[in-house]
Amino acid sequence: MEIELLLSAFVTLIVIIDPIGLAPLFVVLTAGKTAKQRRSIAIRAILTAAGLLAFFGFAGEFILNKVGISMPAFRISGGILLLLTAIEMLFEKRTPRREKTAEGDDGTDPAIFPLAMPLIAGPGSMTTIILLTGQYSGDVASQIMVHLVMLLVLALAFLMFMTSGMLERALGQTGNNLITRLMGMFLAALSVQFVLDGLRDYGLLGL
Repeated sequence: MEIELLLSAFVTLIVIIDPIGLAPLFVVLTAGKTAKQRRSIAIRAILTAAGLLAFFGFAGEFILNKVGISMPAFRISGGILLLLTAIEMLFEKRTPRREKTAEGDDGTDPAIFPLAMPLIAGPGSMTTIILLTGQYSGDVASQIMVHLVMLLVLALAFLMFMTSGMLERALGQTGNNLITRLMGMFLAALSVQFVLDGLRDYGLLGL
């Protein structure tokens, strides 16, 4: 596998996964958590996302085809899930749950949803890993290299998560509330884009 292709895979995954852009979201989703709890959430989110992306990289397209699920349908469903999270962030419906979580009574875990999926391992990154590995069908060594590049990008995301506490302290409560609304708007737009891409792939939109 050529260096140019490795760099291409790295840049593509960096743009799609966007570790820097995930840091403020991590702050919002782990508000009120201790440093130890955040580290645990970050580790579980990264490991879960890595497992999902590896699965889709090696067998995603085959499995989806076998069960009759198209990639456009996958994009649409991921967009809808992301939109639900965005609505909660925009209208501050997460606050009561965060308070219960701090007391250990909630039971919800942002590490799996929405961090691992669909924010890290979302329709875009899953589709990207399928396309990247699909370029080397039958070449296991090259496919492994693509997955190693993916792990490097996730390692960068983990580093961003670990420094997010400093970002939260710098923003303060008012700044965090503002970021929550802004990220909610961003997520809403991103989720709609996922849905539009899926509809376009179905040929239902002339975009």
